[in-house]
Amino acid sequence: MAVPKRKTSKTKKRMRRSHHGLAGTSLISCSHCGEPKKSHRVCPHCGFYKDREVYPEEEE
Repeated sequence: MAVPKRKTSKTKKRMRRSHHGLAGTSLISCSHCGEPKKSHRVCPHCGFYKDREVYPEEEE
C-alpha cells in the first residue's frame, strides 16, 4: 500500500483545492426590458423569453 513519505503542507493542499471555490452567477440584460436576468431563463421582471411573452402581466 502506498504511504506518503511526508505530510502534505497546508499550502500544497490549498493549491490543489483552489478550483473548488464557488463561481458567481453570470447575468445578462433582458432584451425586452433591460433588467439583469440569468441566461436561458424567463425574465422575472417582464415575463418575456426570446422575444415572446411567457408570463402575461397581471392587470388589476
